[in-house]
Amino acid sequence: MAPDTVPGRVLVVGTGLIGTSVALALRARGVSVWLNDADRSSAALAEGLGAGTAVTDLRDAKGIADVAVLAMPPEAVGEMLRASQDAAVADVYTDVASVKSLPASRARELGCDLASYVPGHPMAGRERHGPAAGRADLFLGRTWAVCPLPETSGDAVAAVTALARACGANVVTADTATHDQWVALVSHAPHVVSSAMAARLAADGVTADALRLAGGGLRDVTRVAAGDPVLWTQILSANAAPVAEILKAVAADLADAAETPADMTGLLVRGRDGVGRIPGKRGDSPREFAVVQVVMADRPGELARLFGVAGDADVNVEDVRIEHSPGHPTGVAEISVRPERASALLDALTADGWTARR
Repeated sequence: MAPDTVPGRVLVVGTGLIGTSVALALRARGVSVWLNDADRSSAALAEGLGAGTAVTDLRDAKGIADVAVLAMPPEAVGEMLRASQDAAVADVYTDVASVKSLPASRARELGCDLASYVPGHPMAGRERHGPAAGRADLFLGRTWAVCPLPETSGDAVAAVTALARACGANVVTADTATHDQWVALVSHAPHVVSSAMAARLAADGVTADALRLAGGGLRDVTRVAAGDPVLWTQILSANAAPVAEILKAVAADLADAAETPADMTGLLVRGRDGVGRIPGKRGDSPREFAVVQVVMADRPGELARLFGVAGDADVNVEDVRIEHSPGHPTGVAEISVRPERASALLDALTADGWTARR
């Protein structure tokens, strides 16, 4: 299969957030999608959302799909791969677990057909979980790691690459061990650090009045800590060694900062430099944007109206964040745009009656 040839028939096994989102994205492309889940109510809900047609028993689904997507925690992938291949439900198999070495080694231990198996991982998610949280646009512009094994066939890689691109993702290829080291740095360890900071907010002595001072910085740092603790325990356990290496380095930096709290300029500078290396949207090189701050009322339709003004002024909104204090009737939208378009946006907003500044 050519990399741009979208599979016509896909079976999604596991109808949680990621599985349902894959199914919805493919249905939007006209792909025939079948759904299976040990929790039949989950599959039924995904079916009701338009994600595909539920299949009760994989043993009755021989040859139903070109590609089967296994959407489950890392430790469950190997057994499901073996069961799916024994039922011959598809020509090609992939998974979407956030760790790759464990599923791959388990598949090898179980004697799975590795030629038709392509480990994969879409770098996308939400703090919510379950089929109701699924979104067809979840993978748009996001990175999808494709991690073929030495035994994996070229045709299988092409099929999974096409599937990922059909979901709107950008494909990056890596071996399984390298992938796990990368995600320890950019996803798994950050989740632990976020949880550690968020746990301080639940400590004895932290009052509601103190938390009323919370602004965007605290919300940014702790956002991912709202994820499912059970799921994240599974993920972190499956990638324990690479995550531990990163956490030890972070802990050393924090220990040094605690010893010299009045002189941590070096850490702050390295932190700023690290942020500058994070790619911009769609995975491209980081860019400097101008930020226009706009006062907006806390009422329905204001954000849409704001975007309408930007669109009419031919200004593309690169990013947006909203600062809003509970109980206040207004908030501030920080609109990131190309520097050369900031003046045009500011003029358009002022002419439309908005209070705005750079």
